Amino acid sequence: MKNAKTLVLRTAGTNCDRETAYAFEKAGSVTDLIHINRLIGKKDLLSRYHILAIPGGFTYGDDVASGKILANELRFSLKEQINAFVRGGKLIIGICNGFQVLVKMGLLPGITGSLNVEATLGLNDNGVFTAKWIHLKTAPEKTHCVWAKGLPGILDMPIAHAEGKFIPRTGSVLKRLRDNGQIVFRYTDSSGTAAGPPYNPNGSVDDIAGICDPTGRILGMMPHPERHITPLHHPNWRRHKGEGDKLGTGMQIFRNGVKYIKDNF
Repeated sequence: MKNAKTLVLRTAGTNCDRETAYAFEKAGSVTDLIHINRLIGKKDLLSRYHILAIPGGFTYGDDVASGKILANELRFSLKEQINAFVRGGKLIIGICNGFQVLVKMGLLPGITGSLNVEATLGLNDNGVFTAKWIHLKTAPEKTHCVWAKGLPGILDMPIAHAEGKFIPRTGSVLKRLRDNGQIVFRYTDSSGTAAGPPYNPNGSVDDIAGICDPTGRILGMMPHPERHITPLHHPNWRRHKGEGDKLGTGMQIFRNGVKYIKDNF
């Protein structure tokens, strides 16, 4: 394939769409910013793309609950188109508010293979909006998430959310996430050890920061990889001069998505 094509979805309150589009463009994708109203009004539009990206922000002011209104728009207005998109072997990524959307529309965790809501993202345990840099541990080797290939064991990324606590509906949902290799990222300390708060910044069950669906092609994560695509984004970049992309690890996530499309379409 000559070009991968990415649709970056936006609506009222989206505020990370341009950064996300830039990251995909740097990774080698042709990228368009498309408003949800245009997508609903022209439902065959989604089929022209290979990657759907739902970026961070506060869609519709996080009214009702974070991401819930956009989740309902997608679930009830574009259900057939999204199901066809997934069946076609294409990719979806939801970042921060986008992760909340994917979970609340039932596309993630996707254990049952239908749009059943099996988890949620609730208020942080500390009760406040939290914006800071955190450490992530990448998934165990058994994960099949195409977005996570070649990532280092420990990543630094920023977060910025008030409703980032991942809560599975039941213990059996959590067990299946573990057994299926669907847990892609966990919050840890700098050594990669689970250490609770403040390293787990929101109280997520099992320190979960990101998950994929059973196919490994749909990824949702609370941290912002688009805010760490060059070493200069890191607050300690001066201490790591000359280490190339070591601190721009978010870029690898976008490269993985684009490479997958180019290799498979």
